[in-house]
Amino acid sequence: MAGLSGKAAIITGGSRGIGRGIAERLAAEGMSLVLGYLQDEQQADLTAELCAKHGVPVVLVQGDITHVDTAAKLVGAALHEYGRLDCLVNNAGITRDAKIGDLGETEYADVLGVNLVGAAMLARAASVPMIDARFGRIVNIASFVGQKGNFGQANYAASKAGLIGWTKVAAAELARHGVTVNAVCPGFIETEMLARVRDDVREKLLATVPLRRFGRPDEVADAVAFVLKADYMTGAQININGGIYM
Repeated sequence: MAGLSGKAAIITGGSRGIGRGIAERLAAEGMSLVLGYLQDEQQADLTAELCAKHGVPVVLVQGDITHVDTAAKLVGAALHEYGRLDCLVNNAGITRDAKIGDLGETEYADVLGVNLVGAAMLARAASVPMIDARFGRIVNIASFVGQKGNFGQANYAASKAGLIGWTKVAAAELARHGVTVNAVCPGFIETEMLARVRDDVREKLLATVPLRRFGRPDEVADAVAFVLKADYMTGAQININGGIYM
């Protein structure tokens, strides 16, 4: 199993929550980082400060991953600053929850645009230097919702199921170039998004988790670090979900 020290990674959605947990963990492993974020510069700066405490360089890149030029900016930043790009963690994601009868074209387009198309376009850009180097690790943060489904999340489920399917095809196509592609599928994780859920709804969600607790961002980060180190794993789905989907 390869180490991560001295390698360079892009992490999208890196300003908070799961993205911040992943960034801190990879910084602790000695990786140079490019952190993509949408608009919260203050939170992105805080993540960069936390990572810099581990003595690694961190570059922040603001942009919307639904725009093709953002993929070029992120990959370009890694190559310009570090001269290499070893790993990509596609973590950025959004929700627009509603029942199927209330979901319109915009809600589908927005969620699929970020969670699936944006991730695929960034992976396409990142794979070019990886193929040249004959080494690369791509990890897509999917969700148990893409495996199991979840009430009121048809668009989100479709985007994450699509990302899992995309992961398998990319794994097959890129394997001969020394590039692995895997998916990490979290369950309910203690983030700001979950914190905004009403207490009564949280209790109902918790009752569906066999381990009877929500996960932590650092637990997802542990799985990501493991997958990035793995040499003989590709096309896999790693479930970090407390048993909500088996």
